[in-house]
Amino acid sequence: MKAWQVAREWSIEGMELADLPEPVPGPGEVTVRVRAASLNYRDLLTVQGKGGVSRLPLIPFSDGAGEVVAVGDNVTRVAAGDRVCPMFFQSWIDGKVSAAARRYALGGTRPGVLQEVMLLDAEGVSRVPSHLSFQEAATLPCAALTAWRALFEEARVQPGDTVLVQGTGGVSIFALQFAKLAGAGVIVTSSSDEKLERARALGADHTINYRSVPEWGKAAAEWTGGGVDHVVEVGGKDTFGQSLEAARVGGTILVIGVLSGFSQQIAIPSLFSKNLHVIGLSVGSRRMFEGMTAAIARNAMKPVIDRTFRLDAVPDALRLMQQGGHFGKIVVEFP
Repeated sequence: MKAWQVAREWSIEGMELADLPEPVPGPGEVTVRVRAASLNYRDLLTVQGKGGVSRLPLIPFSDGAGEVVAVGDNVTRVAAGDRVCPMFFQSWIDGKVSAAARRYALGGTRPGVLQEVMLLDAEGVSRVPSHLSFQEAATLPCAALTAWRALFEEARVQPGDTVLVQGTGGVSIFALQFAKLAGAGVIVTSSSDEKLERARALGADHTINYRSVPEWGKAAAEWTGGGVDHVVEVGGKDTFGQSLEAARVGGTILVIGVLSGFSQQIAIPSLFSKNLHVIGLSVGSRRMFEGMTAAIARNAMKPVIDRTFRLDAVPDALRLMQQGGHFGKIVVEFP
């Protein structure tokens, strides 16, 4: 079978498309024929050697979808032919987050989805909504689940709340879609008027071009008449200060990304004077995934895909991620 590996060095150029033996499931295991994968910013960082992984070779990427081709003994959760996604955290089935729950992550501490046939624990997969293609389903395990957990497991978004999402990447667009399903008002920021227009078409109630309005946090607070209830913070060091400005007294800042960098001085007086809740989070459990997919199926929601690449063009897909010009998700389609 074909599999992409970071083989020679930690870089896009250090990747190679290799021939590997096709795995066979043992007791409690399944094999999944991967039909599509999707990219996250974390995948780019990992390929570049910034993901905390030290060993080579590594099969990268965490998010994919496919069909079960074989099951080992004692497997009853799924059967051959089922359409499934592998879970990002293979060891987080339910319950609160813990070090043990986060121990086994695809495309990091476990081989990722850029392989034609993947060996997985049967507990580490979940069925996907029937109305979604493999390409659409492949966008769900990380970006969609992170947005879902942020809004509904952590922030407990209610109808009438206001949610600010930064940019138009995968997590932000899913957060926009989910917030609108919940009856919330949504503010979207971007440097592109064209992307802001597309966000309005998806239901955004207010948009701000942060190049023409550098003090976008203040502008968002003014538009809401007192501050935003929930900020989905994906930028990192260049955006966190504006998120503090945007949030209302008693509001929530959900920290899920570092697109502009890792280090930032935090205005601590803003945290305690506004009584803010700052929550860091990454992805979620299988139980959260299944709650999310039930909502997606009930509402016939469709993920937003920007571009689809062939399997042999994975380096080009990573370069698009690096440029940051996408709207929604970047997907790789397997032959």
